[in-house]
Amino acid sequence: MNFPANLKYSKDHEWVKVDGNIAIVGISDFAQDQLGDIVFVDIQTEGEDLAAGEVFGAIEAVKTVADALMPVSGKVIEVNADLEGAPESVNTDPYGAGWMIKVEMSNPAEVDDLMDAEAYEAICK
Repeated sequence: MNFPANLKYSKDHEWVKVDGNIAIVGISDFAQDQLGDIVFVDIQTEGEDLAAGEVFGAIEAVKTVADALMPVSGKVIEVNADLEGAPESVNTDPYGAGWMIKVEMSNPAEVDDLMDAEAYEAICK
């Protein structure tokens, strides 16, 4: 399992990379491994303001469908359009090409409530 130290993690297995007041969000290596082969990512929330913990999309794997939850509050300003044609990139490169959304955070201090890599790795064991 890969737990990059430069990211923050939610208890729901989303990761966040902060760039100013923009958060790039995806699901962790642990989450994609638990889901199995991802066949479809459905995100219809672009342009919406969502609170932390709200559903921003759905991830469909061969065996199950899982909700993708907002790790921080804000406006979804971009959806990774490449996932439409290549949802498997969430499996092969969860922290790179498999990113899901970009969020303009309404409360950047919420990032402080997320786990660092060491704390997140501990809950994944």
